[in-house]
Amino acid sequence: MSDCIFCKIVAGEIPSKRLYEDDKIIVINDLNPGAPVHVLVIPKEHTQNILTASPEIVTYVKSKLPELVKMLKLDEKGFRVVINTGEEGGQSVPHLHFHILGGKQLGWPPC
Repeated sequence: MSDCIFCKIVAGEIPSKRLYEDDKIIVINDLNPGAPVHVLVIPKEHTQNILTASPEIVTYVKSKLPELVKMLKLDEKGFRVVINTGEEGGQSVPHLHFHILGGKQLGWPPC
């Protein structure tokens, strides 16, 4: 999508420090972190949200989690994965992305 900020980041039109990248996803720091560690896992292929995503990309991201949380040093103490969907769900960019948060005791409920 030409006006999607995440598509522009994936395409390199907007610079970003990529913590991880492969042929399907990129991982970048969240600009407004909600925890000491707060990254976004962004699929390279545009899809609006978890409801429109292919099962393959969701499965792929899940399969990468052990490697990613180990890289982020969250594997031993724990972490949270969040997928916001829609305006009331807190989705601010209409491109599927997964938040990984950790590095402190996370409260519940989250809001």
